[in-house]
Order: sequence, then C-alpha cells, then structure tokens
Amino acid sequence: MAALTLLTATAAHTTAMAQKTKTIELKVIETSDVHGHFFPYDFMEKKPLKGTLSRANSYIKKQRERYGDHLLLIDNGDILQGQPCVYWSNYVMPQDENLAAQVVNYMGYDAETVGNHDIEPGHKVYDKWIREVRCPLLGANIVWKEQPTAAELGGRPAKTYGGIQPYSVHYVDGVKIVVLGMLTPSIPHWLNESIWKGMEFEEMVGCARKWVKFIKEYERPDLLFGLFHSGKDGGIVADGVEENATAAAAREVPGFDIIFFGHDHQVHNEWITNKENREVLIIDPSCYVRNVAEAQIGLTYKDGHLVKKDIKGEIVSVLDEEVDNKMVEHFQPRIDQIKTYVDRRIGRFENPIYTRESFFGNAAFTDLIHNLQMQIVKADISFNAPLSFNSVIKAGDVTQGDMFKLYRFENLLYVLRMTGEEVRRHLEFSYDMWTNTMTSPDDHALRLNDDSKDDQQRTGFQYYTFNFDSACGIDYEVDLTKPDGEKVRILQMSDGQPFDEKKWYRVVMNSYRANGGGELLTRGAGIPKDSLEGRVLFHTDMDQRHYLTQEIERMGTVNPKPNNNWRFVPEAWVKPALKRDSLLLFGSDK
Repeated sequence: MAALTLLTATAAHTTAMAQKTKTIELKVIETSDVHGHFFPYDFMEKKPLKGTLSRANSYIKKQRERYGDHLLLIDNGDILQGQPCVYWSNYVMPQDENLAAQVVNYMGYDAETVGNHDIEPGHKVYDKWIREVRCPLLGANIVWKEQPTAAELGGRPAKTYGGIQPYSVHYVDGVKIVVLGMLTPSIPHWLNESIWKGMEFEEMVGCARKWVKFIKEYERPDLLFGLFHSGKDGGIVADGVEENATAAAAREVPGFDIIFFGHDHQVHNEWITNKENREVLIIDPSCYVRNVAEAQIGLTYKDGHLVKKDIKGEIVSVLDEEVDNKMVEHFQPRIDQIKTYVDRRIGRFENPIYTRESFFGNAAFTDLIHNLQMQIVKADISFNAPLSFNSVIKAGDVTQGDMFKLYRFENLLYVLRMTGEEVRRHLEFSYDMWTNTMTSPDDHALRLNDDSKDDQQRTGFQYYTFNFDSACGIDYEVDLTKPDGEKVRILQMSDGQPFDEKKWYRVVMNSYRANGGGELLTRGAGIPKDSLEGRVLFHTDMDQRHYLTQEIERMGTVNPKPNNNWRFVPEAWVKPALKRDSLLLFGSDK
C-alpha cells in the first residue's frame, strides 16, 4: 500500500512539473498581391493558369487539417486590380457583392491589409468592399484627413479611415497575437486626390513606432506581426515619405516578431537585426499566388510565462498544387459570367502587336495606344509606356479580354499643359532609365539588370517598364552615345510644324503619370508636384481601357503599325546592340 502511495505521489509530481512547461505550435500563411488571380483560368489569355488562390486553398486546407485553429491566414492587399474578373466585379457588376470580398470570405481569412491598387478603383468600389469583407481590414496609417482631438482619441495614435482597423487581435490556445497593418504612403504620388478624398497616408516608420508603443501598453501580445503592403526598401523617397519601408520599420521599431509584406512583387525571406539587437523575420511571397509565405512558430511557456520563441520562415510554391474543385464549383456561375464578358468581340486587328518591340524602338503596340489617345482627346503630343513586359495580341478578332492586355491598369486619361522644354526633359528622364550610354559598339543598348527578380515587370531591367515613356506627335532621335540628360533631340512636330521648347503643348498621358507617377514629370520635366493639378486641362470620368475599347469598336478593323516617328542613333552601333539585347531578354532579335 505504501508503494502504491509513493508511486501515485511520484506520478502527480511528474504531471505538475510537466504542466509548468508548455510548447504551442502555430502556423501563419500569407498571400500578397493577388491581383485577381482567384481561379485557375487566365481570362486575358483564355487558357489554364497555374498558381492562383484556387490552388493555394488546397494547400491551406491541408495545413488546416494539421494545425486546426492554430493556423492564421492573412492577405496583404492589391486584390482589387489585375485579372479581368476584378474589373468585371468592380465596374460591370458593382451592385453585387464584390468578388474579391466573396473569395476572401469563402477562404476564411483572419486579416487583410489594404493595398495601393485597392485604393485605385475609387471610393465607390473600395468603400463597398471594406463593408463586405468579413475579416478585419487593416491600415494603421490610412487615417482621416480631419483628425479628432487628442482627448477624443483617448490615447490612440490616430483614427483610421472608416471601416479600416489599425490592428487585429487573435487568440490561439491562450496565445495573444496582434497583427498591425500598414500601406505604402506613396499613393499621393500616383493617384489623384479625388480617388482618396478624405484620407491621409502617414509615413510608415513613425506610424509603426506610435502603434507598437500603444499595442505593447494596452494589448501586451505574445506575438506582434506586421502586415505591410510596402516593399523591402527603395522606390519613391520624397517629402520624408518612403514607398518601401518594411526593412526600415523592422530595423527602427523594436517589438515586431515577424513582418509579412509585399507590394514589390519579389520573393524575400530574411532576418533583420533591429536597433535592440534582436532578429526580426521579414517575408514576402511575391505576386499572383505563385507562392505563399509562411511562418512556423513554436512558443515555449514556463510557469505561464513565455520564455522562448522559435520562428522559421518559408516560401512555398503553390504553382502545381491540385485545384480546389469545391471552390471552383462554388464560384462557377461567376466564372461563366466573366468568360462571357471577356469573350465579347470588340473589333479586328490586321496585324499582331507585341509589347517586347517597345523596348527597341517604334512598336505597333505602344503606337496604337498613342494614336488612340491622340484621337480621343485631340492632343498635340502623347506619352505612353508598355504596361507589361511581353504581352501579345494576335491578328484577327479582338475581344474584351484582349483589352486587358492592351491596357493593364484602370488609369484615367489626362491632358496637361507642358512646354516644349518640359516635354524634352520628360523624355530624357524616361530614356535615361531605359537605355545605356554606349562608349563602344560592344556595349548594351539597354540598361540590363543581372539581379532582376521574378516579376515580369522587372525582368531584365533596372526599372519598371511602365515608366518607359515614348512620345507621339513629335519626331525625335535618341543618341545612345550621349550622357544622361542629353540623349533626346526633338526634330519637329510630326505634322511638319517646328517644335518650340518655349511653346505650350497639350500632352495626353495616363492618370498615373499625370499625378507624378514614375517622377517623369517632377524629377524629369521639373514640374513641382503641387503644380501638377494646375496643369490639368481635361481628364476622363472612366478608365482609359473603356475609351480605348470604344474607339476600337467604332473603327471596327484596325491595322496597327509603328509610327516611325523616333529612332535610336547612331544606327551603326545601336542596331547590332539592340539585336544582342533582344536575344538576351527574349531569345529572339525581333
């Protein structure tokens, strides 16, 4: 009997000791920059699509089976622009529940951050979307322009825009997790104020500092995550605002365990040492749901106190996951409606057009847009850049889906007053980003980037191709043997009239460029940012693609050809160099 008593007492002591130490395992999965890649079908190319949320959800379901409620699913924004299915939902069927909200709700996301392309569709779209998303929608630095008093705020750093929360709180097996969301504050450099009326976008590091202090004091979480729609570093830096500030926030604001981020369309999985000499994981899955970013977390508690955190980041490809057929079946009626929309015939092209040709000189693709812009608004000069790296529209019937290849973004059309000198300086800035200064016939003609990542907008080039403006309405040469700032020589107006650097011209461009996007008008042409609005003569009410579509429908049959109004010189050097660079980039010299 004594032996039994001793055995029982020993077992009880062992159990009590075991209860003092507890390890909890969690997993967090992030998607980012989805851009409408919901279903395994490319509505532009009309063919099956790898990756997408429909494949990611198969992987997520397997992880839910393993982790149960120990899994958090988060999204990092830029979900309202991209594949035609989101345009269809935003503008063609706006009375229905937004498709992006439906997908997020179906998949059971725990939190989502607002992206810059989620602001781009305008108040009517995103205000409704904010109401329809059932998980917390985050954006600590998206604040009301007119802020309450400090007393009214009650100690909170700021009042976020209607329906958007600064952070969300999650409990998993007694673990308290806070997710702080933020958005790149550079939106005023890209979008007209009418699109984000009533909002301000605070600088990220300062905003993070205020909110992390508040969260530590009032929430006391076991884990603090950032969910930032902002790249690692670089991008626009102006007026004390940094476009891509994830690394800076990780380094300068102690308190984060992990920052899940995006916006730059690149894969990252690395550790940053903060100013208190602690390691912070920053992780980014890139775009279009080719991958998910995930963190495996082990928390060890002793006597109820958190004593150890084990964190591991991993990028997981979902390109070849099985499609979640139940998800596709659920949305099949919507998919069928979208296919009917994108299959609608718009007109006919006599020739195929290729964006790749735009980097090497006059191209039918960019010149078609130039010519349509000029026709629509009756401008003197047009600026336009290739919005994708390697898109093709074949000869034959052109459909609504093809129009998303012709024009990728929901920009408006703008007409600005510019002097001839500003036009030339604008082009100088563009070609300086785009082309090399050749010192021998063996040099590259284009600025190539051996460190380019997996986003097609960056492949091969140091800069985004959607900032490589060419012009229509003027005849000019670009001398690649000249230094930056001296490459462009404008010969005349294309109608034979003299070009005058002191004369004012009506210049058509997209709203991104007109608002200072790419800094071609500000750093290039030298127009102060706060003067741009005063230069606007006209802008459309609807997106540019809408008007391009209308014009092609009116014309019926289009024979797209290069305008041949500009060229690279000296030809003896640049022709062979351009062929070499084309082979490097595309495996072809065409």
